[in-house]
Amino acid sequence: MSSTDTQTRERIRQKADDLFMQLGTRNVSMDDIARELGMSKKTIYQYYSDKDELVNAVLDFTLSKMKRECDECYAGAKDAVHELFLTMDLLAEQFRNMNPIILHDLEKNHSDAFKKFLNYKHEYLFTVVRENMKRGISEGLFREDLNTDVISRFRLESMMMPFNTQVFPTSKYNFVEVVQLILEHYVFGIASTQGHALIMKYKEERKKSKPI
Repeated sequence: MSSTDTQTRERIRQKADDLFMQLGTRNVSMDDIARELGMSKKTIYQYYSDKDELVNAVLDFTLSKMKRECDECYAGAKDAVHELFLTMDLLAEQFRNMNPIILHDLEKNHSDAFKKFLNYKHEYLFTVVRENMKRGISEGLFREDLNTDVISRFRLESMMMPFNTQVFPTSKYNFVEVVQLILEHYVFGIASTQGHALIMKYKEERKKSKPI
């Protein structure tokens, strides 16, 4: 593929990414993407055989980016609690322009992409959550009596709750705020006395760093 073809393929993926995140995949047609790009639908089909392939390309890019940013949170964290606060900020950035309906759309209309997401959730995210918990226990910041397997699975399922628009309709709840509140509830639940004190310290620092 020539550099021009690579650039065109990437431009299509980027526009699809923007539209899917804003509106979900179901509400965005290949015609919509072509119109937004100012190109024919025939041109898009030269680079992506169908909508499923385009959805998969968007998901592959998104998951790769999220993995990289997650790894950076771990590497840059002073401790396990700090890692979760960095994750909170990361999720706010990742989900700021995301319509939570997208996960439902993947499950209902793009089974291969949804299976890919589930694999990411159950393998990569599970490992990240469990390793953070083990780190916190070793640092004395999380309770020693935690069953890391059970609580890691609980955390994974609680991550999915904000995407349920029947429980948290977007007309009533701010998606990013719900994501952050659930994560904050989780970290308070697993923290030791020492961990609680550190959570309050980081919360105060976070409040002061936010622009008025």
